[in-house]
Amino acid sequence: RDRNRIEMFELREIRSVPTLMHWHIEILNEVFGVKPRPRLLVAVRRYYREHITDGSHLAFVAEENGVDCGYGSVCFTEEVPSPGNQTGRCACITNIYVKQLYQNRGIEVLILRRLLQEAYDRKCGKISFEITY
Repeated sequence: RDRNRIEMFELREIRSVPTLMHWHIEILNEVFGVKPRPRLLVAVRRYYREHITDGSHLAFVAEENGVDCGYGSVCFTEEVPSPGNQTGRCACITNIYVKQLYQNRGIEVLILRRLLQEAYDRKCGKISFEITY
């Protein structure tokens, strides 16, 4: 049942800074109820330019019939290797967001699976989640 619903959506990686900014602002507005100040937007834009380019930040949009309906991202870092994380590679999954009209249709699961796969493919020994309400 859920599998059929999930298959209706497609994911695409986004690398366009204006598109990333659009989603970031929407998340700040819809999830946090915050209208970001210009100084924050400058810092966010700088972050995306640097980390999308170097591959340490990946973002994906879910779409249905050409309509963007959900978003999620993962940030990659390194720490000192340890017995619990021998590669030292870390992933933080963040900003999974689905527009209200599309919620409870399995899009969150689709996005999360893709972000986890990216972390596994990079052999991250530690995966964390940023959860916001």
